Amino acid sequence: MSPSVEEFLQDLQGQLNYDHSPIAIVLAAGHGKRIKSNISKMLHEIWGVPTSVRVIKAATKGLRSNNYIAVVGIKAMEVADAIGGAPSGLFAYQAEQLGTGHAARVALDLIDSAKNVGDIYIFPGDMGLLTEAVVTDFQKAFDRSGCGMMILTGIYDGDPMENHYGRIVRVPATDIEGRPSDNDYDKVIEIKEYKDLLAITGDYLLEFNGRRYRYTKEELLAIKEYNSGVYACQFDPINKHIRDIGTDNAQGEIYITDLIKKFNDEGIAVNAHPALVNEAVMGFNTKSVLYDMNNIYRAAIYEKLKDLITFEDKDDFFIADEVVEQLLEMAEEHTVLDIYIGKGVYIGPEVKLSRFVTIERNCILTANMTLGEEAFVNQNSVIE
Repeated sequence: MSPSVEEFLQDLQGQLNYDHSPIAIVLAAGHGKRIKSNISKMLHEIWGVPTSVRVIKAATKGLRSNNYIAVVGIKAMEVADAIGGAPSGLFAYQAEQLGTGHAARVALDLIDSAKNVGDIYIFPGDMGLLTEAVVTDFQKAFDRSGCGMMILTGIYDGDPMENHYGRIVRVPATDIEGRPSDNDYDKVIEIKEYKDLLAITGDYLLEFNGRRYRYTKEELLAIKEYNSGVYACQFDPINKHIRDIGTDNAQGEIYITDLIKKFNDEGIAVNAHPALVNEAVMGFNTKSVLYDMNNIYRAAIYEKLKDLITFEDKDDFFIADEVVEQLLEMAEEHTVLDIYIGKGVYIGPEVKLSRFVTIERNCILTANMTLGEEAFVNQNSVIE
């Protein structure tokens, strides 16, 4: 008899380190309707690696903590199998997809609140370009801020009417009566979704910390800073207030963004911090965006290697991360590599390269193999 989802996940469960280390919660339960694929969105690959796996790797390395909880749902066993078990990794099963807040709640239920729990970081599982550096920078900003919640943001550089992301609405310099906002200045009041902005007529008024602030529709639309879906929270307030969020919305779901009002009402500061690079907070819902993300990743690989080895075509190659790292180490050891990579070459993670290697165009190398010095691989060769 096949195991149930719960039984399958139990075999992969690790144990969190309760030494006040941060815990990354990775939301990998959705299937992705707009991706129009029988494969879970979380298993679609960014440069040969499932996007959910890349997010976990970037999150744990960036936070310098092995603690993570992957929330799985649709095709849970396939996603969990791809992620694999880890000593400090857990899987939370979200049987029904009832929103990001509900997913976070399911993950928080696995944490022993009586122990020494660190900060909570929440990441979408489709953010496959997320990097260790971006996560570390975000963590440092959160630690410096002293706030209870921080949102990682992107900066939209284009026509505001084409920006369909949720805007970060901060406290302006003065309130509706012209008085300085003082210590409240720049704190986050709310995230306003694009479709809700379009429905505004007249001035938009918000209350924060007992004072009122006025915005025009045009001012709100012009906000460049948008919500990436990555959050940092102190454990106690999120563990308490995530359970207070209701489903009073058209979708009948529980959203993490509703925490902002809960925190503000309790006098717990909420702030936001822009990502080091916008590309790192890209997610995808369609095949075309996934394609763009892979091209961005390829361009980053080319930038690392372009002065170390020779490419016939910078826009048509694949070299697995493990091989890239090997090449960078070789460059540290040797002044000259003289490696040639032809157009359309695919090099898998188990291939080891040596100096003076030539791989002609359209070769596919995926075997566990070493190419010795001066090895020559003729075009269209396939070694699996």
